[in-house]
Amino acid sequence: MEALIPTPADCEVWSVIKFLNAQSIAPIEIHRQLCRVYRPNFMSKQMACRWCRQFSAGRQSVHDEKRSGRPSIITDDLVELVRECIMENRRVTITELGSHVPQISPSLLHEIVTEHLLFRNFENDREAEIVVTQWFQSQAADFYDTGIQKLVPRYDKGLNSGGDYVEK
Repeated sequence: MEALIPTPADCEVWSVIKFLNAQSIAPIEIHRQLCRVYRPNFMSKQMACRWCRQFSAGRQSVHDEKRSGRPSIITDDLVELVRECIMENRRVTITELGSHVPQISPSLLHEIVTEHLLFRNFENDREAEIVVTQWFQSQAADFYDTGIQKLVPRYDKGLNSGGDYVEK
C-alpha cells in the first residue's frame, strides 16, 4: 500500500499520537498505524512509546520546544555571498571558496553549497542526465500545461519583433 501522507509535518504526526494515546490505544498499535499510513519504518517503536509517555505525563504541546543549542551562523547574506562567488567561477572548489569567504569553515561552506543553494557536482554527463530526468518526472502536469500555453504568445512576440525577443 502506498503512503497516504508522504511527508507530514512533525506536529501533525505528534497530534495523531496525542489523539490515539488519549483514546488509550497502546503505543505499539499507534506505531503500527503510523507505519501503515505514512510508510514502513516511519518512526521507531521507541520514539512512538516516548511520545506516548510524554503525552500521558501531561505534555500538551505538539510543537518542538525551544532548544538551547547554538544558533546557526548561516545568514541569507552569507548564502548570497557564496552564490556570487560560485557564479563568478562555476568550477570553484570548497577550498578555493574559503579564500573568498575566510570567516567561515570549509564544513559550513559545504553545507551552504549543498543544503542552502542545492548545488551539486556531477561526475559525468550520464549522472546529470539522470538527475534532470528525475526532476522533470517529479513535475506536476500543470507545469507542462502552463509551459505549452505560453508558447503561442511567445512565438507571436518573437515574430512581431523580427526575432529580436528575449523574455526576462
